[in-house]
Amino acid sequence: MPDESVKPEMTNERDQALGMGAKITRRDFLNGVALTVGAAAIPPEMWAAAAADLEAQDAPGYYPPAKTGLRGSHVGSFETMHKVRNGDFWESAPKPVDTGESYDLVVVGGGISGLAAAHFFRKAAGDKARILILENHDDFGGHAKRNEFRAGSRTILGFGGTFSIESPAPYSAVAKGLIDELGIDVPSYHKYADEDLYRSLGLKPRIFFDKETFGADKLVLNAVHFAGGDESGLRKGAAQARLQEFLKDAPLSPKAKEDFQRLLTEEKDYFPGLSSAEKKARLARVSYANYLTGTLGVSDEIVKLLQAFPHGLFGVGIDAVAAQDAWGLGLPGFGGLKLDPAPGKGMNRDCIRNDEAEEYFFHFPDGNASIARLLVRKLIPAAIPGNSATDVVLAKANYAKLDNSSSATRIRLNSTVVKVNHIYGTGGDPASAKEVEVSYFTEGKLKTVRAANCILACWHVVIPYIAQELPDAQKEALASAQKVPLLYTNVLLRNWSALQKLGASGIYAPGMYHTSVNLDLPVSIGGYECTKKPDEPIVVHMMKAACKPGLPAREQHKMGRIQLYSTPFETYERNIRDQLARMLAPGGFDPARDILEITVNRWPHGYAYEYNSLFDPFWLDGSETPCQVARQPFGRLAIANADADAYAYTDCAIDQGYRAVQELKKI
Repeated sequence: MPDESVKPEMTNERDQALGMGAKITRRDFLNGVALTVGAAAIPPEMWAAAAADLEAQDAPGYYPPAKTGLRGSHVGSFETMHKVRNGDFWESAPKPVDTGESYDLVVVGGGISGLAAAHFFRKAAGDKARILILENHDDFGGHAKRNEFRAGSRTILGFGGTFSIESPAPYSAVAKGLIDELGIDVPSYHKYADEDLYRSLGLKPRIFFDKETFGADKLVLNAVHFAGGDESGLRKGAAQARLQEFLKDAPLSPKAKEDFQRLLTEEKDYFPGLSSAEKKARLARVSYANYLTGTLGVSDEIVKLLQAFPHGLFGVGIDAVAAQDAWGLGLPGFGGLKLDPAPGKGMNRDCIRNDEAEEYFFHFPDGNASIARLLVRKLIPAAIPGNSATDVVLAKANYAKLDNSSSATRIRLNSTVVKVNHIYGTGGDPASAKEVEVSYFTEGKLKTVRAANCILACWHVVIPYIAQELPDAQKEALASAQKVPLLYTNVLLRNWSALQKLGASGIYAPGMYHTSVNLDLPVSIGGYECTKKPDEPIVVHMMKAACKPGLPAREQHKMGRIQLYSTPFETYERNIRDQLARMLAPGGFDPARDILEITVNRWPHGYAYEYNSLFDPFWLDGSETPCQVARQPFGRLAIANADADAYAYTDCAIDQGYRAVQELKKI
């Protein structure tokens, strides 16, 4: 396909200094404009150009991991479902084309849950079981996306979504069994990770104070273990000198500095006369931000400093996280309460410490995209060469092999499922149905396939629109499953000497567009060598939670989703360049010279929403949860995805895929 690109207009000298003259692909430009001014304003020929960017997966050179620009939920992956949601799709839908294909199982969704479900089904039904996986994106893996960059002759990898094998609770026997079956030796991780690299170069976690929020742009030492710090925090024995250095350099008022030190050291019991359980119950009903200001009386500056700490876990700040959860995460202000270590009612699972779970960790250079690739290799060996969990890192997937009629398992990309319905027998109810018809939209055509079984491993919020046979109560429960909107941005730098000069391995930036900037964990595995010298190219990972402080969590997620869909790539790029320049310029960083590539993984539907004691009474009182209602099987339909347990981790996705298969086996 010819390279059709446009350059954003140079708006001012600042844009030129930032290097905003770099080309923006037509895909990125269209996406921003279309959603900002409305689809009706975009000429049909421009939409046709955007659609043409979604090549057939068996076309020569088809290789999504190498694409840069706006990725994640990319153009072409969401428009059809938005039309279904809005009620517009069926008004102009083409006549369905019966492919004549029949399967033992159709899986809707090619993320880790869908891939795991296909794997478990094939183990139960045999290698000859015919399975079709339908995926609306141009790549498999769901949120476990792989970003590849080229720097001269080197391939440099980044994770575009799911970061690693980890979970607050121990992996189940099922999830751990699958990891073992894929050949991943989790305890061997330390063989591949150069865990002392950054420390040996003098790099430490830093905090960036921005002038808009704190009155000055300043990079200072992160002196404590929370908010992006390392494990040697103050309360774990770090030298008092580190705290004093932070207090000396931070652009905070004397009152805020006093409050910060008090937070770390005070032993006052603010709830005298209450038992530990009663104190936790009170903390579960107040946000950490309100606890800080209302109970402890700290400065608003400290709230601003700590606001973004939970972004990477929950996609919201401390205004929408319970004080009990903040205590579980190790945030300060609870020293005098003398709480026993047991979790309180309504505590989020992310906030409950488990030593066994913390030991079970493994990070591939492309994150859990390697797990997705290993699952695909199991299902379709011809698609990904190799035979080990280490050689998969450099193996190049052959996308032309994914949807081959000679293979018992097939993966069909760029295919949005729009309807799933039973083909009823004489009884006229799901129990009498012997087959399911699945309709999907691809390349401008509406196609149908049939299957004896179907697993909906897609986002729960879309299921009520495509499986309208489901009971109303179940559809309501499915629709309640909000998704957490996030940006996972990877930036290929010419070198990282500026970070080395500034002594920064990672930067927490509570007031900036991206609230964290980190050098990836240095892992060399399967022939892939991580960058070890500051004068060599490297990928830095930046994260943004699209939230709107002050609103309930679900409302924040809705507003953030709109923001991500309506923001053009140019705006993302400008914010990235400006932020890195402001942080790193004192170390000699020049964004126009030093930024080589940018990939913005936009996830308007990101993490599974995890229940919150501030907004979900059922979670606090221990009653039935919506996800328990939502995941019930219906006829020949079963439901998977991490949404099915409201738990945003890979082990949950695996467990829910397994459960769905077990339910189908009972038919």
